[in-house]
Amino acid sequence: MQIHPDSKFNQNRDRREQGLQNLLDRLVRSIEQNELVRQTTNQLRESLQVDRVVLYYFYGQWEGQVTFESLSSQEFSILGSTGPDDCFNNEYAALYLAGRVKAIADIELEPIEACHRDFLRSMQVRANLVAPIVIPRGLWGLLVAHHCQGPHDWSPSDIEMMQIGAQTLATDRNILES
Repeated sequence: MQIHPDSKFNQNRDRREQGLQNLLDRLVRSIEQNELVRQTTNQLRESLQVDRVVLYYFYGQWEGQVTFESLSSQEFSILGSTGPDDCFNNEYAALYLAGRVKAIADIELEPIEACHRDFLRSMQVRANLVAPIVIPRGLWGLLVAHHCQGPHDWSPSDIEMMQIGAQTLATDRNILES
C-alpha cells in the first residue's frame, strides 16, 4: 500500500479546519444567545418600568452569577454578583424548578428569610420579581426584575411578561445547547 506523502498534511489541515469551524459555530451561537438575552432584559426593564432586570445564570449546583443586566442607571449595576451562599438551597431550587414565579412588592413588608432580605438590601432592592428559566435538563437560570427606588406593585400582566421572557429564553436553541 502506497501512502501519498501529502495525506498526513491533508489530515492535519482537515482537522484544523474542522476545529476552526467548530469554534466559529460556538462563537455564533454565543453571540446569538447574548443578543437574545440583551433584548429580553432591555424590553422587560422598559415595559415593567423598573430599575434593573438581570439574568442570573447557574453554572453549578445552585451556584451562579448575574451575567446580564439592563439598568435604568449605572449606579444599580450588580453584574457579576453571585448571590447569598446560604439562602438559595434545594428548597428554593425545587420551587423554581416547578415553575414558581415570586413577586415581592416591598421586601420590608414581605415575610422572607432574614438572609434573603439582607441580601436584597445589599443590592439596593426594594421590590423583586423572579421567573425561572427551566430547560429539559433543569434550572438554567433566573430572570429577575428589581425596583430599587421604592416599593413596586406587580400586576398580573407584569408577571405574565416575566414568564414569557423566561419561556422565550428557555426555548431558544442556543440556550438549550449551552
